[in-house]
Amino acid sequence: MPEPVISVRQLGKSYRLGATLAHNTLRDQIAAGFGKLFGAKKPGEEDSETFWALQDISFDVAAGEVVGIIGRNGAGKSTLLKILSQITEPTLGEVHVRGRLASLLEVGTGFHPELSGRENIFLNGAILGMTKKEIAAKFDEIVSFAGVEKFLGTPVKRYSSGMYVRLAFAVAAHLDPEILVVDEVLAVGDASFQRKCLDKMQSVSKQGRTVLFVSHNLPAVTRLCSRAILLDAGRIVEDGPAHQVATKYLGSGFGAMAERRWPDPAKAPGNHVVRLDRVSIHTEQGEVTDVHDVRHTVGIEIEYEVLESEHVLVANFHFHNEEGVYAFVLADTDPAWHRRPRPAGKYVTTAWIPPNLLAEGSLFVGIAISTVDPVVVHFYEPSCVAFQVVDKMEGGSARGDYAGPFPGVVRPMVRWTNRYATATELESMDTHATSAP
Repeated sequence: MPEPVISVRQLGKSYRLGATLAHNTLRDQIAAGFGKLFGAKKPGEEDSETFWALQDISFDVAAGEVVGIIGRNGAGKSTLLKILSQITEPTLGEVHVRGRLASLLEVGTGFHPELSGRENIFLNGAILGMTKKEIAAKFDEIVSFAGVEKFLGTPVKRYSSGMYVRLAFAVAAHLDPEILVVDEVLAVGDASFQRKCLDKMQSVSKQGRTVLFVSHNLPAVTRLCSRAILLDAGRIVEDGPAHQVATKYLGSGFGAMAERRWPDPAKAPGNHVVRLDRVSIHTEQGEVTDVHDVRHTVGIEIEYEVLESEHVLVANFHFHNEEGVYAFVLADTDPAWHRRPRPAGKYVTTAWIPPNLLAEGSLFVGIAISTVDPVVVHFYEPSCVAFQVVDKMEGGSARGDYAGPFPGVVRPMVRWTNRYATATELESMDTHATSAP
């Protein structure tokens, strides 16, 4: 088995909270001296404590892997990347990195503010171990990608944050590091630049180089990464296929899941007319799943009990994405029960969503049962279940070969047609049109 390019074992990083900083003024030093003389504690010393930003972190990354690192703010993601990039020393454990590593963790990291854009490109390349000839061979490509041609002679301290990021990413991605480490800093760029970055990282990974990618953009993580690591409170809580880890992260954050049951009727959504028993997301084969491939059919199924007969009941499902945007609503249009009162009893109602309709990302499903005439909502359970939609780069979806962000709440696969005519045929058509009476 080949040796991993990144190996982390029992890694830990701690900080002292409330520890006293160095005394900066003569008055501070005199006060501290008297305090020591009479046995007093330093200001803040009694409140100091150890905070572990990372605890017992262990994992390996193979050459050519693209690994996403996700988690809430404060989970330890940036601290981990800083240790891997040798910006911060670990408190415990071991880290082994084999190969040249380029990191983009903060705006302008590694840039000298007084040097020009041109000089910083060569400086960063030298730090990465590149020769001047190797850097020069990539220079035009870097400048074109960053779009800073007019500012190459300007000291980078005068660059905007967007210009900083564009140039820093271009240098890191184009100077052929074996390992590329990218933090959420890409969010500083505009949408078109983010697309270029994601496409470039996709290209880098296809060349067999390793990428570590920290982002809150879960669709970007599931699209770009084959594997993801979920951090929470400084510990690894999940390490596996990217779409599964992303789904676990969403589920833990929102309390949603692919199946919900109410075994106690007294606590179930509903009223004296109808009561909800179960909701699930499942495949055509009946497997409950919180991960849906856009190329396959997915079912949203509810089981409920009608307690009072002679009501015309309509199940309706409300779909929201992770930004709270209404994607669409589905209402039961099964001809067998259309405008028909339902007798008391148990019912299972399923809405089948066809392949290549949904856009990637997270969808939260609210469940309701209503009467239309007159309008009565018997119950509505918001964000009752949720699932992650994955649009892989394997083909067969509306994405085609495009790897970047693909906006929209739906992504239908439509029928396309093209007509073609040679230049000669076009001339012939023009001649006929001119000579026509």
